[in-house]
Amino acid sequence: MKTLSNSHLTIRVSPHGAELCSIMRGGKEYLWQADPAFWKRHSPVLFPIVGSVWNNTYYVNDKPFGLSQHGFARDMDFEPVLETADEVRFRLASNGETLAKYPFPFVLEIGYRLEGNAVRVMWQVTNPSDEEIHFQIGAHPAFYYPAFNPAESRRGFFGFGGKRRLEYLLIAEKGCVDIEKRNHLELGGEELLPIDTHTFDHDALIIEDDQVKEVTLYDLDKRPYITLRFDAPVVGLWSPPGKNAPFVCIEPWYGRCDRMCYVSEFKDKDWMQHLQAHGVFRAEYLIEVR
Repeated sequence: MKTLSNSHLTIRVSPHGAELCSIMRGGKEYLWQADPAFWKRHSPVLFPIVGSVWNNTYYVNDKPFGLSQHGFARDMDFEPVLETADEVRFRLASNGETLAKYPFPFVLEIGYRLEGNAVRVMWQVTNPSDEEIHFQIGAHPAFYYPAFNPAESRRGFFGFGGKRRLEYLLIAEKGCVDIEKRNHLELGGEELLPIDTHTFDHDALIIEDDQVKEVTLYDLDKRPYITLRFDAPVVGLWSPPGKNAPFVCIEPWYGRCDRMCYVSEFKDKDWMQHLQAHGVFRAEYLIEVR
């Protein structure tokens, strides 16, 4: 476990999955501590897919491959490659195990840097081959609700950088979405979405098409608590349905689960990222503790 501290925050990062495991400020933990009674992870990185592929199967040049939800990177050990006073980076390279599940060579680097009261999360995917590769990548950080009370139905609010109207998708079948059913959020004058024990009854809310570039979690008094800022085209909001869990996830994604019944080529999936031979993909997002 690697630990970084400055005058505002202390974070811990595990080489297993290159996963952020703690964000502490003033003796208070902000990142979910992975109680398996609710959810056994803190902040996994999703690669080479986000969400599920239909029937856990996808196709490359008509050849089927099996891949479970969110891919394999979160369950693999990364190599530490950089450690300074305010930054750590980890690396995972393709090998025989990954190529059996995902037939594309890659080098994935994940880094974390302290910037005042914020954590910058950095991703880099390198294509070492002479052929184009295809992938998705996403975040899945879980944050404690401010002042969680299991006997209270209200949890807080989401704000979306001043947006008043949004469209979202829901998981429909086998972890995949029905793109024909688009739902609407009308946020009203305060531009806030109330969160309660029923917000995620139908699983994640998936907001795509670059509608949102920041999400803030507010407490019950409408004070900002955590803000995520990102350039990702898709963001998921999730807490385990029906569990009255003490946390909520805010998830910037360069990808999304399959649409229902999708059995075409992997490269043609919705929100797929394409990387030319010897190319480099870089992305990042910021977690600001308010």
